[in-house]
Amino acid sequence: MNINEKLKSLNNHDAISLHVPGHHNHTIGYLDEINLAMDMTEITGLDDLHQPESCIKMSMSELNRYPGYYGQYLVNGTTVGILSAIYAVAYLEGEVLIPRNAHKSVFNALNLTKQDAKFMPMTISVKTNQYNGVASLRDLDLNNIKLAVFTYPNYYGETFDIEESIKILKEHKIPVLVDEAHGAHFDISSNFPKSSMTYGADIVVQSYHKTLPALTMGSVIYMKEDLEIKADIQQYLKMLQTSSPSYLIMASLESAEKFYKQFDDQKFKFKRQTFIETMENVGFEVGSLEDPLKLIVSYKGLSGFEIQKLFEGVHIYVELCDYKFVLLVLPLWHESDKFPFEDMIDRVRNIKLNVEHQLKEEVQFKLPYQTDSTMYKYSDIEKTKMMNLNTSYGYIAAEDIVPYPPGIPVILKGENIRKEIVYSLLQWIDRGGRVEGILNKQIKVKDEQ
Repeated sequence: MNINEKLKSLNNHDAISLHVPGHHNHTIGYLDEINLAMDMTEITGLDDLHQPESCIKMSMSELNRYPGYYGQYLVNGTTVGILSAIYAVAYLEGEVLIPRNAHKSVFNALNLTKQDAKFMPMTISVKTNQYNGVASLRDLDLNNIKLAVFTYPNYYGETFDIEESIKILKEHKIPVLVDEAHGAHFDISSNFPKSSMTYGADIVVQSYHKTLPALTMGSVIYMKEDLEIKADIQQYLKMLQTSSPSYLIMASLESAEKFYKQFDDQKFKFKRQTFIETMENVGFEVGSLEDPLKLIVSYKGLSGFEIQKLFEGVHIYVELCDYKFVLLVLPLWHESDKFPFEDMIDRVRNIKLNVEHQLKEEVQFKLPYQTDSTMYKYSDIEKTKMMNLNTSYGYIAAEDIVPYPPGIPVILKGENIRKEIVYSLLQWIDRGGRVEGILNKQIKVKDEQ
């Protein structure tokens, strides 16, 4: 099937979305205000994203939730905001401080600008076995740091005490960039975590499209008004963003911001609890995380890949799966939404969890994210070769190896490929996992000849 055929097929089966984007198959929010006839260009009166003076400027003025911050639309996703911020410090002496669970866009930006980075000390979640936060920075040498980058929350919706980390960095006058891609809905009510902007982060990039009802690629970058590198970031945004920005995406960002400000979480809380109880009655184990919009679902004897197949068997599509569970992204249910909630409940009740579906107990595997060094060094590898993944351990990776989702490299360019990661990757691929940088179980490595 081509793209159109595949999308039509999903619609014909009334696919139910428990994944991003936040409009969940056009059932959440106010996207009815937008139609394809509004796909226009910079004609008279429609302003210019790269130099907003009228309607775009007025629209972006509504990005005013956090006093002292300037908000700007991004039509190339959160990635372009991260790229622009890291480009803006490339001319400065020093290193970038990054978490090990940084998105691939951070590593891409470092490679493009040939900058070195220092890894933060990380903590690992008991629930998800993912990096969920940063250990104390008090004992870390910060004298040579020019920019600190955080992932908050992680892909699974887990948070940490980012307030303390920001406080320490402020003491050293280090600007803070927060990849808050999965937290555009934070602060939407008291039941959700707080945005890092409440703690004084200097630059915050949010993927409105992930959790709010905006079109895919619609994001926002927030910068402190008095940020020294603000003008530099804006200049790079002009260069890195498309010269033909989508008015549909910008209109959806405007609509999503209105949705955020009008949201009442009462219906969300009720439906979330009903959904959890339904799944537990079927036999699933449901785990809650700091972000109530995310749930992890498991079942003893089944891998996450098998659970995903069970959901897809009733045409419910999840955000991701791993060796243990599936991750669900719930809609922000609200009055007058069009989400087929009762249909979803019926489909979940029809999932058959019996002996026939269960796998034999097997050794659980996980994708390790540990790195060999406390530093990330730009590496220019000229001579490369392709080789079989199962014989690649001991060689040096010639490009980042990135399971997607979540988009966090498990092997970094220039790192030695370890035997245990090869084993995990092979199992991941055999179970249907997608990995950028591996095709037909072939991996690009440095040619030592």
